[in-house]
Amino acid sequence: MLLSFIAFAVAAQTAGLPPPAANPTHSVPSPAKLPPANPLAPPDGSDERAVLATVDKLLGGINTRDAAAIGAVLLPSASAAIVTEAANGPSTVRTLTNPELLARFQPGPETFDERIASPAVEIDGDLAMVWAPYVFRLNGKVHHCGTNHVSLVRENGAWKIASLAWTSRTTGCAE
Repeated sequence: MLLSFIAFAVAAQTAGLPPPAANPTHSVPSPAKLPPANPLAPPDGSDERAVLATVDKLLGGINTRDAAAIGAVLLPSASAAIVTEAANGPSTVRTLTNPELLARFQPGPETFDERIASPAVEIDGDLAMVWAPYVFRLNGKVHHCGTNHVSLVRENGAWKIASLAWTSRTTGCAE
């Protein structure tokens, strides 16, 4: 009886919706960014500056290949997801644990230079998100580019990175 009711309720809620296969596989950029429903951040911009300062520390650690500096702004449970977009093939997704992520930034002869542009910051209380296009240069030459998505939480008054995700492509990158 209960299963019949659930099946009836789900069928009523999904009536008229296209089947999942009809949904696009890639999202389409919206013409305008929507604000959070009920933001709790103060209007003076201080939280936005603090969130971006944490992201700047992350980028500073990447650019100096300083795993300790990167680890200082991550939660111990932080993880990363990388979506690599092949020029003529399917995208691949790879996830990294905190130790795997930090292992990517050991000292070495190559110089790293990752810069973001036009970051969008959204805050709701102690939860924040930064979305920003980036270009990564290796030894001064464009290596790849994409978009960074950084999720942060405020813990004991300090913004910490809970997770990172980014796309990575080698085509269409700005010099």
